[in-house]
Amino acid sequence: MKVLRNMAAIAGLLTVAGAVSADSLRWTIRSDYPHIVSLEFYSQDYNRAWPGNGKVYILDDYNPQEYVLSCETGETICYGAWVRGNETQYWGVGLNNSQRCNDCCYTCGYGDTDLRILNR
Repeated sequence: MKVLRNMAAIAGLLTVAGAVSADSLRWTIRSDYPHIVSLEFYSQDYNRAWPGNGKVYILDDYNPQEYVLSCETGETICYGAWVRGNETQYWGVGLNNSQRCNDCCYTCGYGDTDLRILNR
């Protein structure tokens, strides 16, 4: 009987642990800037970025682009964008998550982002 109670407790813990799991966050971003913009997303909770591996997303037209990121529920993700070849002109947290921002982060699992428009 004790073994069954222990197994039930372990199963309960596994169910709870499974509740904090993979989720997704959809970003919609449009660049109105007249030059090519590089874009990357940075986790504030883990050491990772999207698209990652030294790559960036490219915004080279005026159409809204959607990015669906696989992430952990509750994970905070910020966008960083910069003019290609001139990272001093940036939006959000900029290149390599190196700047501060007031309104460029969202939490995974709590709904999709509003349209973000990059201009100046």
